[in-house]
Amino acid sequence: MIFEHEIPKGSRLYFGSTAKKKRVLENKVCDILDNLGFEEILTPNFSYSQHQAIENDKKLIKFSDEQNEQVSLRADSTLDVVRIITKRLGRTTTHKKWFYVQPIFTYPSKEEYQIGCEWVDHDNIADIMNLTATILKSLQIEPILQISNINIPKLVCSELNIDLELLKNGEIAALFKLNCDWLNKLLKVKDIKSLENVIEVVPNNIKSELEKLLQKAKEVDYSNIIIAPLYYGMLRYYDGIYYRVISDNLTLCKGGMYSSEGISSLGFALYTDNLLKILED
Repeated sequence: MIFEHEIPKGSRLYFGSTAKKKRVLENKVCDILDNLGFEEILTPNFSYSQHQAIENDKKLIKFSDEQNEQVSLRADSTLDVVRIITKRLGRTTTHKKWFYVQPIFTYPSKEEYQIGCEWVDHDNIADIMNLTATILKSLQIEPILQISNINIPKLVCSELNIDLELLKNGEIAALFKLNCDWLNKLLKVKDIKSLENVIEVVPNNIKSELEKLLQKAKEVDYSNIIIAPLYYGMLRYYDGIYYRVISDNLTLCKGGMYSSEGISSLGFALYTDNLLKILED
């Protein structure tokens, strides 16, 4: 039996002081983005293209529009923001820097508030990582900033003829069992120094992507950095260096490089609900 006052599992309720803290947090981050030249955009909750952003489309909440075309509740903002800016608003604005404050929804009834930004037609990932670092410092927190390159796991799997699922699922023990010296060293990389050392021993076709990771990690002004060259995230559109911010098993932010409509862009999403938990502690 479901009572009228119950809310679905996974949905959010903020009231009183917690609602105020959420508003203060959002305003603080939005002020930073606004001062750096980002403009605000709010996109529809409904989308035709969410399957292109989410690795597991079973997480999408799907239904049909009036013409029986499949529609989903927004489960990710990035691609929709870029497409709306470049295709729908292209004739009315040439602005490239945008931010949004809006929730995402996943099956069966999970909602997550996000503060995100997209930097369209820009390809220096260090700029967006430094922007993330600026926001974290303004909140007076210093969680782990983990930097990766999605091309490295793909090249490693091709080189060793192994299934990418091993890396997607984080099956580290199975990788060590391959008894590959350079792979074992790559698995142990955690900082800039160990990354520099492993570049000397990996196969040539992997070196260039590791060098890109090293160069951009060195450009980030943040003290709590971890390098994770073999991490493989679950968003479909990242195609280069990307990162996540984590603390106490909570993901606070994800961001990275991607291409949409033939344009290289950068973006991140701060997970408001998890940030509030960390700030509360």
